[in-house]
Amino acid sequence: MESSEGPPVLRIGELSRRLGVSGHVLRAWESRYGLLQPVRSAGGFRLYSEADALRIRRMQAHLSRGLSAAEAAREVLGEDSGARGDSGVRGGPDQADGPDRIPLTTSELSGALRSALDAFDEPAAQAVLDRLVSDLSVPTMLREVVLPYLAELGERWVRGTSSIAQEHFASNVIRGRLAGLARGWGNGHGPRALLACAPGELHDLALMIFGIVLNRTGWRIEYLGADTPVEELTRTVEASQPDLVVLAATRTPTFEALAAQLTELARRAPLALAGPGATPQLAATVQARLLSGDPVTAAENVGWPQ
Repeated sequence: MESSEGPPVLRIGELSRRLGVSGHVLRAWESRYGLLQPVRSAGGFRLYSEADALRIRRMQAHLSRGLSAAEAAREVLGEDSGARGDSGVRGGPDQADGPDRIPLTTSELSGALRSALDAFDEPAAQAVLDRLVSDLSVPTMLREVVLPYLAELGERWVRGTSSIAQEHFASNVIRGRLAGLARGWGNGHGPRALLACAPGELHDLALMIFGIVLNRTGWRIEYLGADTPVEELTRTVEASQPDLVVLAATRTPTFEALAAQLTELARRAPLALAGPGATPQLAATVQARLLSGDPVTAAENVGWPQ
């Protein structure tokens, strides 16, 4: 390591907290691209320098402009090579002054997320998601970035401009992040909500988002997920006595075929219908509440039982 870089004193946990990038992403960038240059302490721990931190900040800036992780890493390492005769590491004032990260707009982060997911670049996508969680509140991140991305991905899939592989890859990356945000959502002492997708309904990411935000308003969440038979839902209602049951579907015919069962279910527990398949007429027919708007807004408007 060159002396201008400063002594390597940062453990990976500290580097992760400072930059808002998870440890596993930092390790991936180190092993795949050689972006980090740690040394070993006497105790065998990897130690990182301020120069490593600067390279990660520049990596984030390139990702925000739509480069893939591999392209961004090549740019960063190329900048280092081109700057060896100057100050050691090239960068603007906001990159070199202190530990603050380069400010990025929500639009820039959204574009970086789309580019990473479209390129099947999981480490880069995780880095953007790390930054979103760090910079935005969870409801804002979900409302302004994740939901619009999922809607656009669905539209591209319908038009044939996005492949099944891209849709599956992106959905699985986002599902993993949502699962992390949902961890522990059954704990607490607030009212209990039981969430499920109607039989045959396989798209449950919006329902997960609804549950994550509802939990942040104080509700405890019991989550049954996709393709839940009404009979199983009814048995769970009898066992757990929830304060609210939310059933979601993307198509109205899915709900219409279940009208008699939903009417009976609504007699056992407060029932709400959600998703594009829920209509005011159907909700009135089965004596259920209609949850309208995007999942974040719908969750924020649920309130507590009287």
